[in-house]
Amino acid sequence: MGCSSSIPTTGSVNSLPTKTARPSSPSSSHTNSHKRSDHVTSEKRGQRAQAEDLVQNFFLIWLDAKIDESNEDFRNSIKQLRGTVNTIEIFRDSDDCMHYISQFKNDEKTFLIISGALCESVIPHAHSISQIYSIYIFCRQQSKYEKWATKEWPKVKGVFTEIDSICNSVRQAARECDEDSVVITGQIEPSFMYSLLFKEIILEIEFAETKEIKDLTDYARNKYVGNEKQVKLIDEFARDYHGNVENKPIWWYTRQCFTYSMINKALGKLDVSTLMKMGIFMRDLHKNIKELHDKQANDKNTPLPNEVFRGQTMTEQDFGKKIKQGQFMSFNNFLSTTYERSVSLEFIQQKLQSDNSKIGVLFILNTNPSIKSALFARIDEISQYPEEKEILFSTHTVFRVQQIKETQESGMNIQQVNLTLTSESNDPQLAGLTHSIREELVGTTGWHRLGNLLIETGDFEKAEEVYMALLRDVSNDDKKEKSLLYYKLGIINYNTSKFMKAEQYMQSVIQIQENVLPENDPDLAKSYNIIGA
Repeated sequence: MGCSSSIPTTGSVNSLPTKTARPSSPSSSHTNSHKRSDHVTSEKRGQRAQAEDLVQNFFLIWLDAKIDESNEDFRNSIKQLRGTVNTIEIFRDSDDCMHYISQFKNDEKTFLIISGALCESVIPHAHSISQIYSIYIFCRQQSKYEKWATKEWPKVKGVFTEIDSICNSVRQAARECDEDSVVITGQIEPSFMYSLLFKEIILEIEFAETKEIKDLTDYARNKYVGNEKQVKLIDEFARDYHGNVENKPIWWYTRQCFTYSMINKALGKLDVSTLMKMGIFMRDLHKNIKELHDKQANDKNTPLPNEVFRGQTMTEQDFGKKIKQGQFMSFNNFLSTTYERSVSLEFIQQKLQSDNSKIGVLFILNTNPSIKSALFARIDEISQYPEEKEILFSTHTVFRVQQIKETQESGMNIQQVNLTLTSESNDPQLAGLTHSIREELVGTTGWHRLGNLLIETGDFEKAEEVYMALLRDVSNDDKKEKSLLYYKLGIINYNTSKFMKAEQYMQSVIQIQENVLPENDPDLAKSYNIIGA
C-alpha cells in the first residue's frame, strides 16, 4: 500500500502556488456525499465523505488556508497521495476541519497535512484529538517549524518540503494504522458468539465464481472511483484472478491494495455490504492458508514455529475489558504475526512514540500445529514484505489467555499476554459453547444464518443490512424467499421499536402468504399475531 513511484511528483512545496482564500457557498446540488464522482472533496463543493464512504481504516486531510486546488502541481500531489489513501479531504478553515474530524469514531483515523503557517493555532488542539493519527507539516522553510517535530508532539511525523517524503511517511503510518486496528473480542462480549461461527458461515456459502468476481470488482471500482492506481489494480484482479491457484489469494492480500484494505475494514467494522462482496475472496484466502498449513505442518526440514509474536497497542480500558486470564479471545481478522520477537517489539515502540496514551501489548501465541481447525501458515516467500517473517492466521481464530504479566522490553513497560491456540476439538468448554450457539441458528443459506446470528447477538442494524441486501437480489418470482425476508425485517424493526415499519413488512408477508398458504396454516397465524402484538 504505497505511493506509486510511476506517478510524476511535484518535487517540493515551492511549486505549489497558493491563492487568497475566499468564502464559498456550497451548491445545493452537491450536498449528497454518496453521489460524488471522486473521493477528493473540498469545502468549495460542499460535500464531505462520511464514515460509510471509507474503504480503509483511515483518510487524509490537507489543511491550508491558501491552497490552490486548480493548480496542476497540487493535483499531481493528490494523485500521488491517493496511491496510499483513497479518501482525501481539503480544508481551508481549521475550525471546520477539527469539527469534521471529531464527527468520526475513534477507530476511524485521520492523517493530517497542514501548512507551516497553521502550526501555532492547529497543532496544540489537533494533537489531543483521538481520531488524528499523524500530522505532517508541509512548508517552504523547514528550520522555522522544526520545534514542532519533537517528543512533546509525537503525532507530528516531521517537517517536509517534498511531497515524496510525506508520501513515504504516510505509507508507513497507513501500515501501522491497519495493523493496530485489528479488532479483539473478549469472551464476555456478546459479539464473541458471532466470532465463533462467522467464519464457518462464510465458508459454507456457495459462490458462483465468475459472477462473484465481477460483482466484487464492480463494487471495488465504485468505491475507488477516481483513484487511478487502485482502479488499475482492480482491473488487473478482474483479468487475472482465478481463485485459489498458485497462492494468488495470499499474494493479492499482502499487496496491501484494495483487497487488503476492504477485507480488513469490512471484518473489523462488520461492514455487511462489503463482506457480502468480499466473501469469495475471504473463502479463497482461507483455503490458501489451509493448503500451506497442511504442507508446512508435515515439513520436517522447515517446521512451523511453536511460538509466534504480535505487537499491538491498546487503551487501558480496552485491555482490561477484552483480555482476561483463563478466558477466550478472538482476533476478528486475518491475523499477521511474526516468528521474530524483535519485529513485534519494534512495532510497539514505533506506535508508543506516536501515541503515548495507549499501552504496549506483546502477544505470545503458542501455535500447536496439531490443531487442524485453527489454520495458520508461513508466508514470507509469498508476501510483499518478506523481511517481516510473517505467519498469517485465518480470520476469527480463537485463543485462550494463559497468562498476563507486566514486563519491560527494549526500555518499554509493556503487557505480555501468553495465548494458546484452541479449537472445539481440544477444548470442551469451547466445544460446548459453539455447539449451543450452532443449534440456535437456522437458515436456508449461510447469509440467512449470518442474519440470524446477528439477531441473536442483538446487532439488529447489521442484521437488517444482511436481509436488505438479500432482498435486493431476490427474484420477484421467489415468493417464499421474499416472504421470509419481509418476515425477518419485520422482526428486526419490531425489536427496535419501529412498529409502523414492522407492520408494513408483516403486511407484505401476509399478502404473499394469503396467496400461497391455506387459511389455517400456522405461519399465517404467526404473522397475524405479530401485527396484533
